[in-house]
Amino acid sequence: MKKIRLSICLILMIITSFENSSSQVAIEAGDPPNPTDIPGFYKSKLSDIQEEIMNIKTGKAKVIAISPGGLPVYAVYYGTKDDFHSQANYNSAVAARNPVYYARKDSTTKPVVFYLGPVHGQEVENIVGMVNLIHVAETGKDYRGKEWASLKSKMEKCRVIIVPCANPDGRERCPYDSFVGLPTKIMTKYGQGTRKDGSFYAWPGAKAVHPMVGNVKILGAYFNDDGINPMHDDFFSPIADETKAILDIARSEVPDMTVSLHSHENKPRILPANYVPWFLKERVQDLTRRLNDRYEKSGLPYIPQEYIGDPGIEDEKFPPLTSFNLISALHHISGTMAFTFECSHGTTSERFPEPFVSHSDIVDIQLNLYEEMLDYILEKRLYWE
Repeated sequence: MKKIRLSICLILMIITSFENSSSQVAIEAGDPPNPTDIPGFYKSKLSDIQEEIMNIKTGKAKVIAISPGGLPVYAVYYGTKDDFHSQANYNSAVAARNPVYYARKDSTTKPVVFYLGPVHGQEVENIVGMVNLIHVAETGKDYRGKEWASLKSKMEKCRVIIVPCANPDGRERCPYDSFVGLPTKIMTKYGQGTRKDGSFYAWPGAKAVHPMVGNVKILGAYFNDDGINPMHDDFFSPIADETKAILDIARSEVPDMTVSLHSHENKPRILPANYVPWFLKERVQDLTRRLNDRYEKSGLPYIPQEYIGDPGIEDEKFPPLTSFNLISALHHISGTMAFTFECSHGTTSERFPEPFVSHSDIVDIQLNLYEEMLDYILEKRLYWE
């Protein structure tokens, strides 16, 4: 009976979410319209997430938060959760010189992988990846009909948590369902927002005001309806319910590996976390090299090995230029190997006069990342015992 009540609540949440949703930003005169030639497999809308949630049979879906705009934030779980016999939080366990006091991870427990969908609503490429990943977990195929039997099999060996979109307010306000072939400046305008005089906040200016309120004409999709950028929330006293829910998943699920999915105009790449142990930075760099090899062999855009470099240490001189962000917080709350992944938008600019990825390439970039993560953690898992 309890499971039936929860299912009914989830269905009602999905149905009513449209009624309570944020208003979409209108595309201003002179800007390109939302593309109409987006392939059917490129499922980047909140409605695509909701439809996928309704069709889940193998996994379990849960509403983990409600956004300021009244929209549900979903998490989808695959695999049973192991008992890690926790008797302390991660911070205290490390202070006691053994993280096993927080979670006993041995060969009898499954690896846990946390896929965190976009915290920035305009980074729609990652919603496409998340929806296709759920479809692979359920059917063994992506929405193009391409078989991913090996990816599905590896997921079944792990506990997998998928948050398809961590900022539904931002996604709802974003008026574009794809940026492939559109100018980067359009993504910047509607993603990071504008001042009342129409000037762009852009990067890093969009991080110079937090919460983003006051001098705002277009509230960028970076932010939820309260102007909070979850990537730089106040992690010691979370402002946004979405941020709290993300951290709660990390705390309770104890993921071995966590990715926060983002996008940019460049080639796809992994970015390591700041303010984490050196051995984890080295592991992230190892994963980066493996992923780049996979992309190269698959004919996808990649970063040449000579440009990867060392992960680097944090600021040694004043003023500090390195932030403790959501990725750092995810590690310090759970010990997870956390990193950022930047997918390619497929936008155009002076640097890239033509898009170097297609809609289909973006799906492959995403799903290859997910499989490489599973390969890595199944082969090179660190045990706490």
